[in-house]
Order: sequence, then structure tokens, then C-alpha cells
Amino acid sequence: MSLADKNILLGVTGGVAAYKAAELVRLLVKAGAQVQVAMTEAATHFVGPATFQALSGKPVLTALWHADGDGMDHIHASRGADLILVAPASADFLAKLAHGRADDLLSTLCLARACSLAVAPAMNREMWAAAATQRNLAQLRADGVSVLGPAEGELACGETGPGRMLEPADVMAALPGLLGAGPLVGTRVVVTAGPTFEPIDPVRGLTNLSSGKMGYAVAQAAAEAGAAVCLVSGPTCLATPPGVRRVDVRTAAEMRAAVLAELPCAVFIAVAAVADYRPETAAGQKIKKGTGGLELRLVPNPDILAEVAARPDAPFCVGFAAETERLAEHAETKRRKKKLPLLAGNLAQDTLGQDSAELVLFDDRGAHPLPRADKLAQARSLIAHLATLRS
Repeated sequence: MSLADKNILLGVTGGVAAYKAAELVRLLVKAGAQVQVAMTEAATHFVGPATFQALSGKPVLTALWHADGDGMDHIHASRGADLILVAPASADFLAKLAHGRADDLLSTLCLARACSLAVAPAMNREMWAAAATQRNLAQLRADGVSVLGPAEGELACGETGPGRMLEPADVMAALPGLLGAGPLVGTRVVVTAGPTFEPIDPVRGLTNLSSGKMGYAVAQAAAEAGAAVCLVSGPTCLATPPGVRRVDVRTAAEMRAAVLAELPCAVFIAVAAVADYRPETAAGQKIKKGTGGLELRLVPNPDILAEVAARPDAPFCVGFAAETERLAEHAETKRRKKKLPLLAGNLAQDTLGQDSAELVLFDDRGAHPLPRADKLAQARSLIAHLATLRS
């Protein structure tokens, strides 16, 4: 990633995750960015300004009031920035931003900015889940602030849950899209994800083991690449990726309707595990258990990907094939039948519900294996390959 022409103002607020900001500065400088660090007073209790000065090569801004300059540092420091990134962003600082407070240098810089603002939250899981924090986040998103993360896992307090600041490498991956430097800037992308649920009666239905993790990762990777992403999602328990607009559906018919409503678009990526069949009729009341068997008549569901790919104004279509055997044969047959420029194949037993995947990308040039890696890494590789094919 090259950020050679970008000026980043990195804000650091108080919290144990401030140590990650030091690695973030190192990565930014390595990528060619010019980095100016501004710290809150609380942040200096976790990592000293000297550390950031050594890594960035620039004096660190810490005080709103000082004897040097003309007293307008809160204006000047943000004017040359392409992006203000606050990482970590504490719950207190998010509240300041949401309410327009400006009682220290960093909050004043954010309020007086003339560039985009992104925050990478880091806090205890209860603080993250608090109603006030969620209200503040909703307001920040409505104000156009990009919220990166947080991740889930072990927290500094010893508890486990959401609240971990994203790892510096994950923050870096989001920057091209935020800075308008990604390969899909200006591109509308529609992604489907998760399973569908076809009702048998009000409490039962046909579904599958898809967790939605791959589709959500693809949506995030596309957003990181600068695309305007709509994620059409079947039932999952996953959080919406940063910068992604989400439409929730339940059945294959609902997913088809939602996808068609988003057309035309430039790219359509069909990751969802859409049920091939549905019950011909769904009972209006719960089917009571009897002593004999139960017969269900199944009818085909619409093939959403095939329908979109066959349109006169068809977008660049990407399919997914989850097979249980003869992956290359079945995946390539599906790609050619639906006339897709790109298809990602995997073995379902090695992928469904897991956090990692081993993919093979199929296009007109042949097969391109992607060794096993976490699904977000695989999604980023897929998006990079897609961008290369489109160009």
C-alpha cells in the first residue's frame, strides 16, 4: 500500500490500546504517509510523546495552550490533513465528538477540520454496549464519521467481548477507501451473504450452515477498496462492516427482490448460500407431530446470480461455489454455465462456519489458488483480483 501523497493526522486518546497507535504510526510512515500525532493528556499516561515523535519524525501536539505559534494550531494542524484518524478512540472522546465539544487540542482539531474523520474505538465491553455509547456512535455515523471496528476478543480488563481496537494492519487496510485511493473508488457494489430461510410453518424451515462470515468479509474488503457497498444479508448474528449499508432479508425470494432493487450496479458478488428449493406451500399454523411420516413438496427457488448475469445491463458478476468434491470441475462448470468472469470455489466441509478459508479463484485465465487464511484476508485478495480483471 502506498500512501506517499497523503497527510494523516493521528489522534491518540487515553487507553491501554494506545500502544497499538505506535505500531500504526510505524506502518503509516513505512507506507509513505506524512504523520502528525496529536495526543490527549490522558493518552500521555499510557505512551509518552517521545515515542510518537521518534516514529513520526515530527513533534507531537499535546496542548491547546502553549507559548509558541500564533495560537491557531487547532486550525492550522488540520488544514493540510487528508484524514484525521483517532486510534484508539475512547468512549469519552466519542461522546465529545458526538456532541461537538472542543475542550482540548484533539477534540478542537476534529471539530475545526476540513477533511474526513475516522475513529477506531477501544474500550471495555460494557462501555461499548452502553446505550449512551451506541447513541453517540449512531450520531457520528449520521454525521459522516467512519467507525472502524472494534474487534471482539480478550480485553485489557480481563473480560472478553467487543471493544478491542482493530489491529494496526486492519486499520491500514481500511485507509485506501477512506482516502479515495482504493481500486474500487466510485464503484457501486452489491454483495449477498449468509443463508436463506425457507419456512415450512411459522416455527420451522429449510436453511443451511452458512454463517455469513465470508460474505461480510467480502463486503468489508470492497468498502476498504473505496466502493459504495450494499450488503443484502440473510439471517446472521454478525455486525455490519464499517461503511457498509445493509439490507436484511429472510427468504430467497426476498433476497432476489432486494438485489434487483439495488440494480443497476457496477459489481455484483453473490456469496450467499441461497436455498435451491423451498416448500411449495408453508403451513399457516405449526404442523403438529403425528404418528406417521411427513411429506414436503419442494419447488425451485430463483437463481439470483444467473438472472443478474443474464441482464442486458449486467454488472461484473462474481459467484461462489461451495462444493463437497471435485471442486475444480464443478466450480468451472458453474462459472461457464452462468457466464461469469470470476468465481471463487471452496470445499464446504473445510469452510462453513469457520473463521478461515482456502479458496480457488476461477477466471478465463485458469485457476488461482489462495492458501488458507482468515476470511477477511481472503476477501481482500478476491477484491484485488476482481479489480485487476475489471481494469
